[in-house]
Amino acid sequence: MNPFQTLRFAFGGLAANKVRSALTMLGVLIGVAAVILLLAVGNGSSQAVKDSIEKLGTNALTVSSGSGFGGSRSGSGSASATKPLTVEDARALADPSAAPHIESVAPEVTTSQTALNEGTSHTVGQVVGTYPAYFKASNSKVAKGDYFSGDDVLASRKVAVIGATTATDLFGTADPVGKKMVLGGTPFTVVGVLAAKGGTGFQDPDDVVVAPLPTVQNAFTGFGSVSQILVEAKSAEATTEAQGEITTVLMGRHGIKDPAALDFRVSSQESLLTTQADTNKTFTVLLGAVAAISLLVGGIGITNIMLVTVTERTREIGIRKAIGAPRGVILGQFLAESTLLSLIGGGLGVAAGLIGSHFTIVGIKPVVIPESVVGAFAIAVVIGLFFGGYPANRAASLRPIEALRHE
Repeated sequence: MNPFQTLRFAFGGLAANKVRSALTMLGVLIGVAAVILLLAVGNGSSQAVKDSIEKLGTNALTVSSGSGFGGSRSGSGSASATKPLTVEDARALADPSAAPHIESVAPEVTTSQTALNEGTSHTVGQVVGTYPAYFKASNSKVAKGDYFSGDDVLASRKVAVIGATTATDLFGTADPVGKKMVLGGTPFTVVGVLAAKGGTGFQDPDDVVVAPLPTVQNAFTGFGSVSQILVEAKSAEATTEAQGEITTVLMGRHGIKDPAALDFRVSSQESLLTTQADTNKTFTVLLGAVAAISLLVGGIGITNIMLVTVTERTREIGIRKAIGAPRGVILGQFLAESTLLSLIGGGLGVAAGLIGSHFTIVGIKPVVIPESVVGAFAIAVVIGLFFGGYPANRAASLRPIEALRHE
């Protein structure tokens, strides 16, 4: 029997039980689509986080307080109190004689407040008090109006630059520049609106209000420590030198002798991207493992259906063997049927996965990994051959006389 006859008989066998064949292919379809979609969601999440980090700029450094859980330990082994970061620390870092590779420094305090405008209320995700250098270091550009100035900081003026989401939720389609809003009970004048950055699905970076540091401290947080210090190196190539200068200056200010006992952390975009990449690998492997279970279940479904098919067609197998059909022909027919189930199911699964990737899932735009499409389809075909092998071998091993006696 040539391959075309084998395929014709295989199609005939599947067509004889359309509903059963369709349900079996559905199991494979779901498995393949799950692999493609879950890996695409993981890749999309990774890409969104990467884009968000890169938007800060390659020469941005973030200084935050603390070295781990519960502070740090001195070289002698005794616990040492973690000193918070202050505005004075930021001023020391801005000294060109101590840190020549640093372009600008912007201390930050952050809080969350409710904003009001003519009866419209909106809870702002992040209220940032900082210096004008923040905008350049964080790659935040204005779409309307302008930034606040150094004079606004010195005079503690109640002015603010707001994000695109905040502007839309508070002012609708109206131009908010020059208008007033009440933030946490304090009136502010909007001087600018930031260009939209786009979210990652977990946090909206456009839901923000940026105001002069002393104004936010006076109104909300108090004149104590700052949340973090955003530092801009003179260039991307100078970030390593700038990081070393930050460490040296702050060790001196905090009275730290042992470099292993720092009470602050300096993070660069490169280190954040490396951490994110490692996390994404683990996340992707986990999603792939979950999706692989669906494919395994589909393979077990093929075995189950093919065993039922062999039992139902025992007399047919006996007749064909009695008139001279060799073992290879019987084996090939049932393997062809199981492989067709996985081929058609896998092909439909690829189509479903690619179509599904055009939709946003849990706030994330999936990014299809081409290798996952090829791999999922190939695994589906292998599963058809593997899980169809036992039923096919069982059919080929039947003795003609026993098969003919089967009721």
